[in-house]
Amino acid sequence: MSTFDSPMDVSRETSERLEIYAQLLRKWNPRINLVSRNTLDDLETRHIADSMQIFDLAPQGWKHWADLGSGGGFPGLVIAILAAEFSPVAQVTLVESDQRKCAFLRTVIRETGAPATVVAGRIEATAPLSADILSARALADLDTLLGFAERHLCEGGAALFPKGANWKKEVDNARVQWRFDCEARTSKTEPSAVILKIGGITRV
Repeated sequence: MSTFDSPMDVSRETSERLEIYAQLLRKWNPRINLVSRNTLDDLETRHIADSMQIFDLAPQGWKHWADLGSGGGFPGLVIAILAAEFSPVAQVTLVESDQRKCAFLRTVIRETGAPATVVAGRIEATAPLSADILSARALADLDTLLGFAERHLCEGGAALFPKGANWKKEVDNARVQWRFDCEARTSKTEPSAVILKIGGITRV
């Protein structure tokens, strides 16, 4: 089996786990549409490397990472695979309401041994997760995401939300109802996009 050519300095075992994940996604995608078909040829950059940079931005010492609306597993499954090497005592929770996608996520977890569990249900109906880190990719606008973060982040936790070119407008709109600290990091895979690192979330 070939190993995934990672943009991070990872072990051969981690590269092989990422490759297993990529192969499973390509196998399942025609049946349940995990990612857009026209991004499959660029899967390693558009989805996997894009998710790896989110892991890189996480504060040190986290123990519990929750990924909301995990879908095909970005960034949550990638986070879990990296955690197996870099954060061996950590745990990742993947929240997904689509049962077919949950089956896919559990298959990848089983095949890779990633330290993750799947919660099958709606985000707003899931019991508070008290996560140190929260992520969500292409899920909702920032105002909605902050409501999810209020429910599922522990006190002092941080949210990492990838956002596209209109991110400044989303931040301005969210500040109508929320107070929060926000740091924008330019995406390494899409120059017009950013990853928002958010903390100190309270309602106005």
